[in-house]
This record gives sequence, C-alpha cells and structure tokens, in this order.
Amino acid sequence: MEQTKELDKWEKTLLEKKAELEAHFKELGISSVMDCPDFPNCPIHEAYIRAVYESMSKGHGGGFEF
Repeated sequence: MEQTKELDKWEKTLLEKKAELEAHFKELGISSVMDCPDFPNCPIHEAYIRAVYESMSKGHGGGFEF
C-alpha cells in the first residue's frame, strides 16, 4: 500500500517556483538558464534556487549566498 506524503510549505513553494521557471523558459523558447537574457541575474531563476535551498533546509538558514 502506497503512503501519500503531504507537502510542507517549502515543498509547495518549490513546486510553484519550478513551474514559474519552466513557464519562463517556455515563454523565452529556451531550455537552460544560461540562455536567459537576464543570466546570471534572472530573478525567476534566483527565486527557484532560493526555494530549492529552503526546501532542503526547511527554512533554517545557513551560509548559502546567491
């Protein structure tokens, strides 16, 4: 029997930011952040990276700088 895991707030945010990043890539017709005209300072990519870090640390900070 498969157990369904409820997502915490960090995982939900991560999924939202991932969807935003994928939509951004689709809108621009790109497949890599390296092709984004705003790289390396793309705010959508930065928000996604922040969400990845926060989902791993569950909101407990730690020496990760962007």
